[in-house]
Amino acid sequence: MQVSVKELRTQPGRIISMAGSGNDITITMRGKPAARIVPLDYAPAPENGELAAFGMWKDREDMKDPSEFVSGLRKGRGL
Repeated sequence: MQVSVKELRTQPGRIISMAGSGNDITITMRGKPAARIVPLDYAPAPENGELAAFGMWKDREDMKDPSEFVSGLRKGRGL
């Protein structure tokens, strides 16, 4: 099924419930496909059982302490 960005903006509940019912929904922008909404039950699961975002920087030495890393980024901002 295809819906426009305007339809998604005006009827988000209806579109999300349709996705929850098992429908793949393509969002179009100016008539061209821009994104997809797929039901969670039908989304492909990660192969190793983990989400890709978790642990993606675990091997970086400069990010061992996240609080210290973020503090270092903010020091030069003058805020």
